[in-house]
Amino acid sequence: MAGGWSRDGAVQDQIDASVQDAVKRARSRLHDGEGSTHCEACETLIPEARRKAVPGVRLCVSCQSALEKKQTAFTGFNRRGSKDSQLK
Repeated sequence: MAGGWSRDGAVQDQIDASVQDAVKRARSRLHDGEGSTHCEACETLIPEARRKAVPGVRLCVSCQSALEKKQTAFTGFNRRGSKDSQLK
């Protein structure tokens, strides 16, 4: 149930839009094709089990972890539902 002046189902629409954005963001990070046998960052051999588990893998576990720590974390704050975003 939406509150205030919003129509019925507006809250669910915002939730659905946030989920769709997250799915698009995750899919954009996936690589296609055959993965590398060696890490592109440190030249370490990527184990066969990792190559099978993660299609298109390009980095070893250590380098992938370091890359993910550097990337901006998604806060989960829904700007579509923020009153501040509607005022600007």
